[in-house]
Amino acid sequence: MNYDTFIDQVARRTHVASAQAVDLTRGTLATLAERLTGGEALDLAAQLPPPLQAIVRPLPAAEAADRFDAAEFIRRVAARAGVDEQLARNGVRAVFTTVREAVTGGEFDEVMAQMPRDYREMVEPALAPGATRRHG
Repeated sequence: MNYDTFIDQVARRTHVASAQAVDLTRGTLATLAERLTGGEALDLAAQLPPPLQAIVRPLPAAEAADRFDAAEFIRRVAARAGVDEQLARNGVRAVFTTVREAVTGGEFDEVMAQMPRDYREMVEPALAPGATRRHG
């Protein structure tokens, strides 16, 4: 999946303009990168479109994952994207669904394995049996 398609999918799913979809995508991926171990963040980055890879790649000293719950994840995305928590929640769902379409199923499963149970509501649409998965 290329960058423009990724952003278009997030915009369509959240019913926002492309510029706001970019902010939601960047905020979600930056927050996700904090929540993943450095190795997993690198694995995920390798499968994302190039403009998004730098957001997910860890800093050299960031091997350990930062532990925080789903509510804190939403708060961080809202702050980064400059939106309220409801729009941030919708954006996170849209980004996770789009990530699932953009990466292999195995990679998405590895990302989800690092997330605690309280994240399930945020990613439920991406985990649904009918969720589409594309590669490209």
